[in-house]
Amino acid sequence: MSRDHVHSAERSAGLPPDGGAEAQFLELLARGASADAYEQPVLLARADGQPAERIAALEAAKLLALRVRSELEGRRRREAELSALFETAHDLAGLRDLDAVLQAIVQRARSLLGTDVAYLSLNDPKRGDTYMRVTEGSVAARFQQLRLGMGEGLGGLVAQTARPYVTDDYFQDDRFRHTLTIDAGVRDEGLVAICGVPLMLGHHVIGVLFAADRRARVFEREQIALLGSFAALAAAAIDTANLLTETRSALSDLERANEIIRDRSGVIERASDVHDRLAELVLRGGGVHDVAVAVSEVLDGTVEFTESAPARALETSRAEGHAVRHQDDWIAAVAAGGELLGALVLRGHPGLDPVDQRTLERAAMVTSLLLLARRSAAEAEQRVRGELLDDLLDGRDRDPRLLRERAARLDADLDATHVVLAARLDGPPTDADQEAAARRRLWSAASHLAATRHGLAAARDGGTVLLLPLEQGDTATDTARRTAHHLGTAVHEPVTVGASAPVEDLATYPDAVAAAYEEGRRCLDVLRLLGRRGDGAAAEDFGFVGLLLAGDRDITGFVERTIGQVVAYDERRGTDLVRTLDAYFASGMSPARTKDDLHVHVNTVAQRLERVGRLLGDDWQTPARALEIQMALRLHRLTR
Repeated sequence: MSRDHVHSAERSAGLPPDGGAEAQFLELLARGASADAYEQPVLLARADGQPAERIAALEAAKLLALRVRSELEGRRRREAELSALFETAHDLAGLRDLDAVLQAIVQRARSLLGTDVAYLSLNDPKRGDTYMRVTEGSVAARFQQLRLGMGEGLGGLVAQTARPYVTDDYFQDDRFRHTLTIDAGVRDEGLVAICGVPLMLGHHVIGVLFAADRRARVFEREQIALLGSFAALAAAAIDTANLLTETRSALSDLERANEIIRDRSGVIERASDVHDRLAELVLRGGGVHDVAVAVSEVLDGTVEFTESAPARALETSRAEGHAVRHQDDWIAAVAAGGELLGALVLRGHPGLDPVDQRTLERAAMVTSLLLLARRSAAEAEQRVRGELLDDLLDGRDRDPRLLRERAARLDADLDATHVVLAARLDGPPTDADQEAAARRRLWSAASHLAATRHGLAAARDGGTVLLLPLEQGDTATDTARRTAHHLGTAVHEPVTVGASAPVEDLATYPDAVAAAYEEGRRCLDVLRLLGRRGDGAAAEDFGFVGLLLAGDRDITGFVERTIGQVVAYDERRGTDLVRTLDAYFASGMSPARTKDDLHVHVNTVAQRLERVGRLLGDDWQTPARALEIQMALRLHRLTR
């Protein structure tokens, strides 16, 4: 082969002609070439008949370059494996108490796996059994206090084999020994699918970490592996050699790898820099906009997170898993599974090399992880707050100590004075899908309000119920109106809120929550009946009606005694005496205005009022009787 042909081949391979051996292979490293491409410079040199010293130098450079390439690939793999544990390692770095460490691990495992319950059991060598050490999401007292004999239940199978075990349906699985005690506890908790992994110290099993759902579920291999990683963290914490040492060692190894990369190429150094920045952001709890700012500095451009981007480019990026160019911008989809969460957009930067493109893609992946983690944490907290309020409303948990402990974990104080509020959407009629979406928005807004006000919220009866502490100097009415305004602004449509009278000592008297909720619901109905949609009020705002709403009053009897004969007359004869009375009082007891409201002749109004007088007595228009009749009319409308 002639020298011109060799140079042509070198140019087609992207190699500098007659360059130094190291320069050619550095170029291949910078381009991320495949392993086969590293043979090309040697083959070309042999074909060109170059001296043996030149070929030997190329061979040596090739081996060195392949070793560097292998180191880089190993670093990337290690980086991917450690990224899922960085956040947990950061949390553990600030914890010193063993119980707090174990609680943090169980909480994180439940959040990342998205399960209903997570719990950790430890072996008790003295008693020869296993006991429940930490639970998260559990609602059954018997389950939380379980003690298991060695070898019993799914945990016993894990402990015996020192291997993870998963059951899609606990009660139908005969691979392990069922006992009445364990099955009763699992049934109380309502668990169906359970995954258990061993906590190992050396070759010894010291406990089991579980993740469980109250419905059938298949645990993926990656999820089991992740749970195993958390089990390793728990075992390390128990043995006082926690995983922080290993994590710091791994970070130190990464730093040394970064030093090697910086020695090889400035481009690779920039990629390492962005990795360090993103890792630091994750470890210190940064947000999506912090990621955008960090990547903007690295890429020397403007990077923004947006929930809307050009549809075609966004879909292409999501489908291919790579950043794509759109005019002078680059777009990287932020997605998780099949859900599109938004996009990172690099503005006005048409020229982007592969390393920078990969940097933008990695930032999009970190952004999706941050969004999912925060959503999972928020949903988990909302679910727990709703579960506690549901238990209070339904009277399922009556142990004051447990109620106070559950509330304290949510930063709520059941010993404070509270108001129970019933909230409902009162926008214009919509189709079923729009109504469901509006209710979800109301539930989300109410949950956020409850979290910021140290209260609780739950979805119920087509609306939302909130339990909020009564602030000093506020009344129940103040709280109701402020809540109606806040929720209405958040969901962009009217929200009507009825409030109970203040209630106290809810941990000792949980039945008071249910009674207060019924009072709030009745107040809500009165507001809607009076046309005050989008407003908030308490029973105390309605005078005598409020007194009726506040307790177990004989509302039906009052209505029957006051206007029962008129109602019965209408029902028997199909007349409109009740409606005529409503219009008569609404128009200031003026027959002329009444006939305009009813669109009838004034003589018709006079005849109807004469009939009312014969039914109710001649004194029905005296002030005292008129007040009672108006009150009865309102209550009649409310109770129909």
